Amino acid sequence: MKKILLLLLFISSLSIAQESVLQSGPMVGYSDFREALIWVQTKEPAQVKIGYFTGDEDMRFTETISTNADGDFIAKLYPREVIYGAIYTYKLYINDVYVPRDYKLEFQTQTLWQYRTNPPDFKIAIGSCTFINDQKDDRPSPYGGHYEIFNSILSKDPDLMLWSGDNIYLRTPDFLTETGIRYRHKNTRSLPELQALLGSVHHYATWDDHDYGPNDSDRSYVHKKITEKAFNDYWGNLNTNAAGNGGVTQHFPFNDVEFFFLDDRYHRAPNKGVNNDKDYFGKEQLDWLIDALIASNASFKVVVAGGQIISDAAVYENYATYPGERERLLNRLHEERIERVLFISGDRHHTEISKLEREDAYPLIDITCSPLTAGTHQAREEGNTLQIKDLTFYEHNFGIIDVTGPYGNRSLKLTIYDAQGEFVFDYSIKQKDLQYPRN
Repeated sequence: MKKILLLLLFISSLSIAQESVLQSGPMVGYSDFREALIWVQTKEPAQVKIGYFTGDEDMRFTETISTNADGDFIAKLYPREVIYGAIYTYKLYINDVYVPRDYKLEFQTQTLWQYRTNPPDFKIAIGSCTFINDQKDDRPSPYGGHYEIFNSILSKDPDLMLWSGDNIYLRTPDFLTETGIRYRHKNTRSLPELQALLGSVHHYATWDDHDYGPNDSDRSYVHKKITEKAFNDYWGNLNTNAAGNGGVTQHFPFNDVEFFFLDDRYHRAPNKGVNNDKDYFGKEQLDWLIDALIASNASFKVVVAGGQIISDAAVYENYATYPGERERLLNRLHEERIERVLFISGDRHHTEISKLEREDAYPLIDITCSPLTAGTHQAREEGNTLQIKDLTFYEHNFGIIDVTGPYGNRSLKLTIYDAQGEFVFDYSIKQKDLQYPRN
């Protein structure tokens, strides 16, 4: 018995030692049919792998990845011996020692429902604007708070989370060097309250100004290629640079919904430019978006951007301050008769829903959800005439979107919750509500 106790103590000490090597994660990235992605960061060079299993099958292991300083001690691991539509439990190993976590570690593979069954019902979490206080770098008054929101999100049991920009806040000491940019990513990702949410929900992200560069930054930002590389290292998206001209534009499906993440910074002309037809997303990105939306047969085609697209209040930063390009996008959606398009945005530090009624067409809806932990502002009238009244919120919050129903008649229900997970309001959209009138 004494030998067994000594052995258990030895194993426990090994596990604790390797736990001290872990910087942050594991985080679940994209989900696909034949693989998924698990992201891990260590504090020093280490050997990292994942063991995974479903049901009562034997555990399989990913390839072992060696983390190093050149790669910011990040490991991206790919469970590939998987079956469709399964939920897997996984375990983290550092230097061949199991490192237990005191919360659930799971990932799922996509379900092959096409031509077979109705698509699965599923849940999507949405949010933007994550500021994590860092006293030595911050202004005198803390701007972040309510970190309990991440456990509130996890309690709703979403399948995936969409981060719609300002997922970190680069600060004055960060902007000018790769060291500063990567420091801010590492500091934010290491927040203890965030780890459980990272461990069992699939995460996808685009950016806005604060995770791209300085406040209100545009295509002139000299380090945009560095922030692009850091963004891609710290997130586990299925793809970026989808339009082929740089930036974090991307596309991915999840069950019967397809997501189109736009980059509103990399190609953006300065806000102060006098040309009303100046670039916001830019021609190449818009051409790609229209082509991709036309090609899609998804039940809902969700376009995600850092800034508001449908609001007509041309104040601060949103698409309405770039009226020429905004008009071109709206016209092209109508000319091509593209159906089932829904917008999601962040940035605004309050939550609202904008709805643009169109003649002989379905309405365009933009769900703006913000902030997660960054500062809020008092209720104010910005002049958005398309705002749905009584569906606004000015405190920390997040959204959960439930996608349900039989194929061809799917429904989407948005519920907004406060930082403690308490109900604020809900809003439902049916697939048929986003289609052109039938004769």
